[in-house]
Amino acid sequence: MEGNLSESPLLIAQSGPLKGQRWTLTKPLLVGRETTCEIMVPDRMVSRFHARITPTSEGMLLEDLDSKNGTHINGNPVVGQVVLQDGDTVQIALAQQFLFLTSDATVPLSEGDARPGRLRLDTRSRQVWVNDQLIDPPLSALQFHVLRVLFENMGQVVDRQKLVTDSWGEEQAVGVSDQALDALLRRLRDRIAAIDPGHPYIITVRGHGIKFDNPPVD
Repeated sequence: MEGNLSESPLLIAQSGPLKGQRWTLTKPLLVGRETTCEIMVPDRMVSRFHARITPTSEGMLLEDLDSKNGTHINGNPVVGQVVLQDGDTVQIALAQQFLFLTSDATVPLSEGDARPGRLRLDTRSRQVWVNDQLIDPPLSALQFHVLRVLFENMGQVVDRQKLVTDSWGEEQAVGVSDQALDALLRRLRDRIAAIDPGHPYIITVRGHGIKFDNPPVD
């Protein structure tokens, strides 16, 4: 395992026996149960040589190596070679989950962003804590993007269109409806409320937009 963050894409182990470990993706990596694999997952559901991640000029390619229990990306089975995108979740059988981050997502929070409050987030690992309790399973990539935009504009009302554009990106934002944003915000509120139901962190200001309110630590 690589011990430091770099400009290279990053793979972070989430739920599973390797939880918390990180690898910088600078060379082809085999994932499997065999001890010779660069990423060895000690679980019998994992094939000896389960999957491969390969850096190419087209991007980071993920392929399943005819494993018995399959490889999934964002819940969909991997067929052939798939180019990984920032925020993709990779599932090895039912044993191990990884988060893929491109280099532009490895920048840590600045001191100005790390303001004290009940909710904290880490842009490097896409992890979120509420009252020092980790949200697990982690937020989806899109949920995290929306939360990050609101967090970075803490206390300010963010226009709905700006929130969509900054979260989805300009090209994809065109097809995002108000209903889609409301549904995502509802799921995000539910995830936070499961830990701290007593405070409305994400507030809708009718006719203006969305505001994030982060109460101080008790």
